[in-house]
Amino acid sequence: MSTIRIPPVLRENTDGRRTVDVTGATVSAALDDLFAQHPALRDRVTTDGKLSEFINVYVNDRDVRYRDGLDTTVGADDTIILLPAMAGGSR
Repeated sequence: MSTIRIPPVLRENTDGRRTVDVTGATVSAALDDLFAQHPALRDRVTTDGKLSEFINVYVNDRDVRYRDGLDTTVGADDTIILLPAMAGGSR
């Protein structure tokens, strides 16, 4: 069972949980399990059924964009990190 780390900005959708244990052999399958456990999170991190371009995903600190994307394989001891891009501020 893999673990997904949830950033503070998304924890309101996971009942305040910092991590969620998930099943699935790929990042995509793990995210499907996460969304099954916490359906409100799907609306926060997907657009038109696809992962938002503003959400970065890492497996064990390696960006999946430089691996196999959402098809990146995950094992029982792997940690998946959801990291929303931050922007904004004032002058």
